[in-house]
Amino acid sequence: MKIKLIITAIFLSIAGIVQAQLRQADTSAYRSLIPVEKQELLKNVDMIMNMQLGLRNDFQNGEYLGSKFKFEQFRLEIKGYVHEKVFFRFRHRYTSDFEPQSVDKIIKGVDFAYLRFDLSDKLQLTVGKTFADWGGYEFDLNPIDIYEYSDIIEMADNFLTGAGLYYQATKNHGFSFQILNSRTGTFEEIYDSIPTIQSSKAPLAAVINWRGSFWGGKFTTLWSYSLFNEAQDMFKNYIAIGNQLKLKKLTVMYDFKWSKEDLDRTGIISGDVPDDIYNYALKNTLYYSHWLRVDYRFVPQWQLSFVGFIDKAKWLSDMDPLKDTDDWRTAYSFIPTIEYFPWDNLNLKFFFGYVGRYFDYSDYATTRVGAQDYNTGRIIFGIISPLHVL
Repeated sequence: MKIKLIITAIFLSIAGIVQAQLRQADTSAYRSLIPVEKQELLKNVDMIMNMQLGLRNDFQNGEYLGSKFKFEQFRLEIKGYVHEKVFFRFRHRYTSDFEPQSVDKIIKGVDFAYLRFDLSDKLQLTVGKTFADWGGYEFDLNPIDIYEYSDIIEMADNFLTGAGLYYQATKNHGFSFQILNSRTGTFEEIYDSIPTIQSSKAPLAAVINWRGSFWGGKFTTLWSYSLFNEAQDMFKNYIAIGNQLKLKKLTVMYDFKWSKEDLDRTGIISGDVPDDIYNYALKNTLYYSHWLRVDYRFVPQWQLSFVGFIDKAKWLSDMDPLKDTDDWRTAYSFIPTIEYFPWDNLNLKFFFGYVGRYFDYSDYATTRVGAQDYNTGRIIFGIISPLHVL
C-alpha cells in the first residue's frame, strides 16, 4: 500500500510540472497589456490617487447630527512627458459632478486636462483645462491637505479652460498670464437669465500672477490679479496676496483675498435672499478673506497644524431702500489638527482634528430676510495620501 501511495504521489508531481510548463508556454504567446515598445514611455509618467478618507462626526448649534465615513477627496491623476518638450496632466475628481458643462463640454469633475509645451528653459505654454493661477497658498496646496476651504475658494470655478504662459524671469521670480473662460456654465444657467442684463459674447477671464522667492526660499510670495467678464459691462475683480515663511520646523502661510463683483458670482448673499424678495443674483457685492495656516513639524513623524480664517460678505448696492449697512455676514473658522506620518518613504499621514465655523449675520440681514446666526462643528479623523501607484 505504501509503495502505491509513493508511486501515485510521484506521478501527480510530474503531471503538475508538465502542466505548469505548458501553461507557461501558452502565456508566452500573448502580448502584454502595454506593448513592450511602449513601456519605455512609462518611466516619464506618474499615476497618483489623491485621497482624503475619514470618519466625520457633525454638529450644528451644539447638537450632534450623526457620524459617517466619507471620501472628502478622491482625485485620480495621470501626468508625465510624452515628448521631451510636451507634458500632459489629467486629474479627475470623483467627488464632483459628472455632467458635461455647457461652455467647455468637459465634465465638471475634471480638474486638469491640458498640454504644456516647454518653449524654452524659461518659457512654457499651457493649453486645455487647468487651474486658474489666481494666487494664495490656500488654493495652491493639494486639495487633499485642505479640511475646509474659505468662502471665495469654495464657491468659485477654480478649474477653467483656456491658455496660459509662464515665464521664469530669474531664479527667484516667475510670472504667468492666462486667458480663460470665466466660467464652466452659461450666463443663463448661473444667473438665471436676469432680464435687465445681457450676456457677454466673450465671457473670458484674464489672470496675472507673480511667484517670488527671497532669502534662499525662506520667504515666498504668490500674488495675483484677475478680471472676469460676467456679462455686458459686468465684471468681477479678484486679488489674492499669498505669503509664506518657511523655517526648519515651522511653516506660516497667510492669504488675503478680495473679490469685488458687479454680479454676485460667489453667490452667498444671493443665496440668503428668498425668491419672493429677489429671484436673481444681486448686484454689487464684495467678499474678502483673511486666511492663516501654521504647521509645526516638532518631530519628523508628528505635525501640529492650525488653520484659521475670517470671511466677510458685503452687499454694496442701494437697491433696497431699507438697507442701512453694507455688512451682510461674517464667518469665523478654525481648524486645529494633529497629523502622524508613520513612514519616511511614503507620503501618507493619519489626522485627527476639529473643524469649527461660526456664522454671524448683521442686524439688517436678520431683519430683512430672517437670516439667523448659527455654528457648525466637525470632529474628523482619517487618512490623507497622494498614493503613487505608477
